[in-house]
Amino acid sequence: MREWLGTLRNYLMIYFLFIKNCFIAQMEYRTNFILGIAVEIAYLFAKLLYVVVVYETDLHIGSITPDGILMFVGTYTIMTGLYSGLFFPNFVRVSEYIRSGTLDLLMVKPISLQFLVSLRYIDLGMPIPNFIAGGTMVVISWNALNIPVTAWSLFSFLFYLGTALIITYCLMFIPALLSFWLVNTGGLAGIFYSIWDANNMPMPIYSRFIQRIGVYVLPFLVITNFGPMMVMNQLTPALAVWGAIAPIVLLVIVRFVWSRAIRNYNSASG
Repeated sequence: MREWLGTLRNYLMIYFLFIKNCFIAQMEYRTNFILGIAVEIAYLFAKLLYVVVVYETDLHIGSITPDGILMFVGTYTIMTGLYSGLFFPNFVRVSEYIRSGTLDLLMVKPISLQFLVSLRYIDLGMPIPNFIAGGTMVVISWNALNIPVTAWSLFSFLFYLGTALIITYCLMFIPALLSFWLVNTGGLAGIFYSIWDANNMPMPIYSRFIQRIGVYVLPFLVITNFGPMMVMNQLTPALAVWGAIAPIVLLVIVRFVWSRAIRNYNSASG
C-alpha cells in the first residue's frame, strides 16, 4: 500500500510539472493565449442561447424546471472545459505519434506510456472561461431550486463530477486508441464529438432506448446528468451505484485495449 501511494505521489508530481511546463510555454505566446480565451468566451455566449430559450419558453423536461435545466447546462459547460483543456490536446496527437514514429521515442521513457501519451499536454486557456461560466450557472441554479447546501450534497455533486471526468477520459480516448489499427479515425472522432454534444440537455429529453444506450453502453449521458440528478434527488439507487461503477469498468476496458494496441504496434522505423 505504501509503495502504491508513493507511486501515485510521484505521478502527481510529474503531472504538476506537465502543467507548469505547459503554462510557461503558453505564456511565451500570451496573445495567442488571450485570443484562445476570447474565442472560448464567444462559444460560451452561443451556449447561453440555450439558457435564454429555455427561460423564455418556460421549457420543462419532465419534472425538471428551467432552473433545473440550468444546472445541467452548467455541468455540461464545466465538463466541456475540462475535456478541452486536459484531454483533447493529447488525444489529437496520438495518431501523429504513430505515423511519425514519435511513439518509439516515448516508449523508452521511464514512465507509464499511457500516462505520458494521454496526459502530457494541458491547454490552460480552455478550462478557465468554461469552468467560471459553468460553475456560475450551477450556483445560480442551486440557489434558485432552494437545494440545501450540505456536506453530503456538495460531496455527491463533486463525486459525480470526478467520475464524469474519468468516463470522459475513457470514452474520448477510444478514437485515439483505434489509430493503432485504422489509418484515419477522424470520422469516428467526429461521431464521438457529436454524441458529446448530446449532453447539453437533461437525458429525459431522449427516448428510453437512447437513454439506456447513453447510460449503459456508451455512458455519455452519465457525464453531465448524474451530478445534477443526485443533487435534485432524481437519481435512483441503481443508477447511483452504476455511476460509481461505470468509470472503473471503462478504465479496465481502456487499459486492456491500450495493452493490445501497444502489443500489436509496429514501429515506424520497422
